[in-house]
Amino acid sequence: MPTNLRMLTVAALCCAAANLHAGDAGAIDVSDPYARAVPPGQANSAAFMVLRNTGDSDRALVAAESTAADTVELHTHTMDDGMMQMRRIERIELPAGEAVTLAPGGLHVMLIGLAEQLQPGMDVALTLIFDDGARQSITAPVRRIDAGAMGGHHAH
Repeated sequence: MPTNLRMLTVAALCCAAANLHAGDAGAIDVSDPYARAVPPGQANSAAFMVLRNTGDSDRALVAAESTAADTVELHTHTMDDGMMQMRRIERIELPAGEAVTLAPGGLHVMLIGLAEQLQPGMDVALTLIFDDGARQSITAPVRRIDAGAMGGHHAH
Protein backbone atom coordinates (compact mmCIF):
# COMPACT_ATOMS: atom_id res chain seq x y z
CA MET A 1 0.00 0.00 0.00
CA PRO A 2 1.48 3.42 -0.94
CA THR A 3 2.58 5.55 2.03
CA ASN A 4 0.06 8.35 1.31
CA LEU A 5 -2.83 5.88 1.18
CA ARG A 6 -1.64 4.21 4.40
CA MET A 7 -1.48 7.61 6.14
CA LEU A 8 -4.99 8.50 4.95
CA THR A 9 -6.32 5.15 6.17
CA VAL A 10 -4.73 5.61 9.60
CA ALA A 11 -6.11 9.17 9.79
CA ALA A 12 -9.61 7.97 8.87
CA LEU A 13 -9.49 5.22 11.51
CA CYS A 14 -8.32 7.71 14.15
CA CYS A 15 -11.18 10.07 13.28
CA ALA A 16 -13.70 7.23 13.45
CA ALA A 17 -12.36 6.17 16.86
CA ALA A 18 -12.50 9.76 18.13
CA ASN A 19 -16.11 10.08 16.98
CA LEU A 20 -17.05 6.87 18.79
CA HIS A 21 -15.43 8.15 21.98
CA ALA A 22 -17.18 11.51 21.70
CA GLY A 23 -20.62 9.91 21.60
CA ASP A 24 -23.57 10.97 19.49
CA ALA A 25 -25.09 14.26 20.64
CA GLY A 26 -27.18 14.19 17.45
CA ALA A 27 -29.97 12.35 19.29
CA ILE A 28 -30.44 15.40 21.55
CA ASP A 29 -32.03 18.47 19.96
CA VAL A 30 -31.54 21.75 21.79
CA SER A 31 -34.07 24.52 21.23
CA ASP A 32 -34.64 28.02 22.59
CA PRO A 33 -31.43 28.32 24.65
CA TYR A 34 -31.02 31.57 26.58
CA ALA A 35 -29.19 32.96 29.61
CA ARG A 36 -30.57 35.30 32.24
CA ALA A 37 -29.40 38.93 32.20
CA VAL A 38 -28.08 40.08 35.57
CA PRO A 39 -27.90 43.47 37.27
CA PRO A 40 -24.52 45.07 38.07
CA GLY A 41 -22.72 43.26 40.87
CA GLN A 42 -24.60 39.99 40.42
CA ALA A 43 -22.00 37.21 40.19
CA ASN A 44 -24.30 34.36 39.12
CA SER A 45 -26.78 33.64 36.36
CA ALA A 46 -28.45 30.65 34.73
CA ALA A 47 -29.04 29.21 31.28
CA PHE A 48 -32.27 27.60 30.11
CA MET A 49 -33.37 25.57 27.08
CA VAL A 50 -35.47 22.67 25.87
CA LEU A 51 -33.65 19.34 25.41
CA ARG A 52 -35.46 16.78 23.22
CA ASN A 53 -34.15 13.23 23.14
CA THR A 54 -35.03 12.02 19.64
CA GLY A 55 -33.27 8.70 20.16
CA ASP A 56 -34.53 5.29 21.27
CA SER A 57 -32.50 5.18 24.50
CA ASP A 58 -32.75 7.23 27.67
CA ARG A 59 -29.94 9.75 28.00
CA ALA A 60 -28.83 12.34 30.54
CA LEU A 61 -27.16 15.72 30.62
CA VAL A 62 -24.32 15.26 33.13
CA ALA A 63 -22.37 18.53 32.93
CA ALA A 64 -21.87 21.79 31.09
CA GLU A 65 -18.94 24.11 30.49
CA SER A 66 -18.63 27.80 29.65
CA THR A 67 -15.92 30.43 29.62
CA ALA A 68 -18.61 32.89 30.80
CA ALA A 69 -18.33 31.62 34.40
CA ASP A 70 -15.79 30.15 36.80
CA THR A 71 -18.10 27.25 37.64
CA VAL A 72 -20.97 25.68 35.71
CA GLU A 73 -23.35 23.29 37.48
CA LEU A 74 -26.66 21.54 36.85
CA HIS A 75 -29.34 22.71 39.30
CA THR A 76 -32.98 22.26 40.20
CA HIS A 77 -35.38 23.92 42.62
CA THR A 78 -36.92 22.03 45.55
CA MET A 79 -39.39 23.06 48.23
CA ASP A 80 -37.73 23.00 51.68
CA ASP A 81 -39.72 24.12 54.75
CA GLY A 82 -42.06 26.14 52.54
CA MET A 83 -39.22 27.90 50.72
CA MET A 84 -37.92 27.24 47.22
CA GLN A 85 -34.23 26.37 47.26
CA MET A 86 -31.77 25.73 44.45
CA ARG A 87 -29.88 22.46 44.67
CA ARG A 88 -27.00 21.11 42.61
CA ILE A 89 -27.79 17.82 40.86
CA GLU A 90 -25.52 15.30 39.17
CA ARG A 91 -27.63 14.79 36.04
CA ILE A 92 -30.75 15.79 34.18
CA GLU A 93 -32.55 12.72 32.86
CA LEU A 94 -33.60 12.85 29.19
CA PRO A 95 -36.10 10.01 28.56
CA ALA A 96 -36.20 8.59 25.03
CA GLY A 97 -38.65 10.40 22.77
CA GLU A 98 -39.37 13.16 25.29
CA ALA A 99 -38.55 16.83 25.79
CA VAL A 100 -37.23 18.22 29.08
CA THR A 101 -37.55 21.95 29.69
CA LEU A 102 -34.91 23.84 31.64
CA ALA A 103 -36.71 26.98 32.83
CA PRO A 104 -36.71 29.60 35.62
CA GLY A 105 -37.96 28.02 38.84
CA GLY A 106 -37.01 24.50 37.69
CA LEU A 107 -34.10 22.68 36.09
CA HIS A 108 -31.31 24.95 34.82
CA VAL A 109 -27.60 25.30 34.09
CA MET A 110 -26.13 27.52 36.82
CA LEU A 111 -23.35 29.96 35.88
CA ILE A 112 -21.36 30.80 39.02
CA GLY A 113 -18.67 33.49 39.15
CA LEU A 114 -19.48 35.32 35.93
CA ALA A 115 -16.57 36.61 33.88
CA GLU A 116 -18.64 39.73 33.05
CA GLN A 117 -22.10 41.14 33.61
CA LEU A 118 -24.58 39.43 31.30
CA GLN A 119 -26.71 41.95 29.42
CA PRO A 120 -29.33 41.56 26.67
CA GLY A 121 -27.69 41.45 23.25
CA MET A 122 -24.78 39.32 24.48
CA ASP A 123 -24.35 35.61 23.77
CA VAL A 124 -23.11 32.90 26.14
CA ALA A 125 -21.24 29.93 24.65
CA LEU A 126 -22.04 26.65 26.42
CA THR A 127 -20.87 23.10 25.90
CA LEU A 128 -23.35 20.45 27.04
CA ILE A 129 -21.87 17.11 28.11
CA PHE A 130 -23.99 13.96 27.98
CA ASP A 131 -23.76 10.61 29.76
CA ASP A 132 -22.15 8.89 26.77
CA GLY A 133 -19.36 11.48 26.54
CA ALA A 134 -20.98 13.38 23.67
CA ARG A 135 -20.42 17.13 23.72
CA GLN A 136 -22.66 19.69 22.04
CA SER A 137 -21.74 23.36 21.70
CA ILE A 138 -24.59 25.88 21.76
CA THR A 139 -24.97 29.65 21.93
CA ALA A 140 -27.45 31.11 24.42
CA PRO A 141 -28.52 34.73 23.82
CA VAL A 142 -28.88 36.77 27.01
CA ARG A 143 -32.45 37.82 27.88
CA ARG A 144 -34.14 39.72 30.68
CA ILE A 145 -36.32 37.44 32.77
CA ASP A 146 -39.24 38.76 34.82
CA ALA A 147 -38.70 37.97 38.52
CA GLY A 148 -42.29 36.66 38.62
CA ALA A 149 -41.25 33.90 36.23
CA MET A 150 -39.02 32.44 38.94
CA GLY A 151 -42.00 31.03 40.81
CA GLY A 152 -41.69 32.69 44.22
CA HIS A 153 -39.04 33.21 46.88
CA HIS A 154 -35.65 31.61 46.35
CA ALA A 155 -32.58 30.93 48.40
CA HIS A 156 -29.36 29.31 47.29
